[in-house]
Amino acid sequence: MTKPMTEPRLTSLSHGGGCGCKIAPGVLSEILKNTASLPLPPELLVGIETSDDAAVYQLNDEQALIATTDFFMPIVDNPFDFGRIAATNAISDVYAMGGTPIMALALVGMPINVLSLDTIGQILAGGASVCKAAGIPIAGGHTIDSVEPIYGLVALGLVHPKRIKRNKDARIGDRLILGKPIGVGVLSAALKKEALNAEGYARMIATTTQLNTAGIELSALEAVHALTDVTGFGLGGHALEIARGAKCQVRIDWNRVPLIEGVQALAEAGMVTGASARNWAAYGDEITLPEGFTNVQQALLKNLLSDPQTSGGLLVSCAPEAVNDVLAIFERHGFAYAAEIGAVQEGTGMRVG
Repeated sequence: MTKPMTEPRLTSLSHGGGCGCKIAPGVLSEILKNTASLPLPPELLVGIETSDDAAVYQLNDEQALIATTDFFMPIVDNPFDFGRIAATNAISDVYAMGGTPIMALALVGMPINVLSLDTIGQILAGGASVCKAAGIPIAGGHTIDSVEPIYGLVALGLVHPKRIKRNKDARIGDRLILGKPIGVGVLSAALKKEALNAEGYARMIATTTQLNTAGIELSALEAVHALTDVTGFGLGGHALEIARGAKCQVRIDWNRVPLIEGVQALAEAGMVTGASARNWAAYGDEITLPEGFTNVQQALLKNLLSDPQTSGGLLVSCAPEAVNDVLAIFERHGFAYAAEIGAVQEGTGMRVG
C-alpha cells in the first residue's frame, strides 16, 4: 500500500520525539518512590535502585540475563530511519550493562487510521535491519492501535555476572570517557521546525543508528568501573546518576565534550527541546557552572548539558591507566568522536569547568 497524499509528517503526530518524550527525572522519581521497598529475589543483581540502564538477573555462575525496554514517538519523519533509531536506542541498554544482545521483542503502537500500512511496515523494517546488524532476531512483540505512533523493543542479553558494568561503581580518581558527541535533541528540534539541512540530518542519523557495540569489550576491562549510556536525561542527568551512585562528584571539562557538528550554532539560534528545560529543572541545582560565563553562555551550556540524547553514547568511568585502552576499543568499533571529558573526584553533584 502506498502512502496517501494526506499522510502527515511522523513528527507532527508526536508531542515529543525520541528520548525527549521521557517523563522528567523529578516526576519519574516521585512516581517510583514507593517501588524500591518491594521484596527482591537475591538473583536480581541490578534493579531500579540506582536508575541503571537495565535489569540483570543471575541465571547461573556463568550467565546473567539482561532485560530492558525502550520505546518512543517519532524523532524523524522518515519511517525507516525512525525504526532504526528506536531499535538502536533500545539495544544500547544491553551494551551499557556490558552484555551481548540475544533477542528482541517489538513494541508497536500506531494510529492505523492515519498512517498507511506501508509507512508502518517501513518503521518495523527499520527496526529489523538494526536487529540484524546486532545479530539478533525479533522473536515476537505486541501491537496496539494508538493515537500517537510508538515503536521500540524489549531487548534481552547475556553477560557474565563478574562483567556486569553498573552506573554506580565509579571510583575517585577515575576518568570519564564519552563515546558519541552530543546534540541530538537540538537537531531533532531543528528538524521539527524544518530548520535542519540535509547534512545535519545525515549527521543525526549517523550517530543515532550507531550501535554501542563497544560495551561488550569494555565489560572485559577490570579497570572500567562504571558504565551507562547518555539518553533522555542528557549528559548532565546521566553523569549525575554516576555521581549519586558512587557518592562522589563528577567534573566535566566542557571544552573537551564533543558536539555534533553544527549543534552549537543551532542551539544559539534557539533550537532546543522542551525536555531540556524539564531536565534542567529536575537536576540543575546539583550542577556548578563555570565562573565568568555571561548569562547567554550559561543558558547555552545549560541547554546542551540537559539536551536529551536519543541513542546516545556510552559514558565510561575508568582508572587513569585504562584511558588509552578504552579509547582504543571505541576506535576499533568506529566511534571517531570518543573523548576523555572529565573525572570523578570527592564531593557531590557535578562541576563544569
